[in-house]
Amino acid sequence: MVQEAGSMAAKLMIVDDSKVSRMRIRAFFATHCPQWTVQEAGSGDEALVMAASEQPDFVTMDVNMPGMSGFETAQLMLLRDPNIRIVMLTANIQEGSRQLAASMRLNFVAKPATEISLQQALDYLLLPL
Repeated sequence: MVQEAGSMAAKLMIVDDSKVSRMRIRAFFATHCPQWTVQEAGSGDEALVMAASEQPDFVTMDVNMPGMSGFETAQLMLLRDPNIRIVMLTANIQEGSRQLAASMRLNFVAKPATEISLQQALDYLLLPL
């Protein structure tokens, strides 16, 4: 059982085509979870290649990216590793996206990547399985 976010070593992958968003998310997790290893991917395709070798525990995933969508990427990641915890961190807050996330049992957090939204993502990632 995790007592504090920073007390366990885990691997986080940030998947977002926006470098600025990746930087904000990385800075938040570096502060709150200093023991975590953080990797970044700028596309779904890149994320899948990295996930195959790095096997992240947690993922923050944007929805709208060039090429493969975040939902497609998340689905493929979950097929490979059903225990991976994925948060859809996106500005795409349409009801259809929320429903799709819920149907896939993914947590949905609205951007922008603020302290509050990133804390919501972290709280979900740290929930007991």
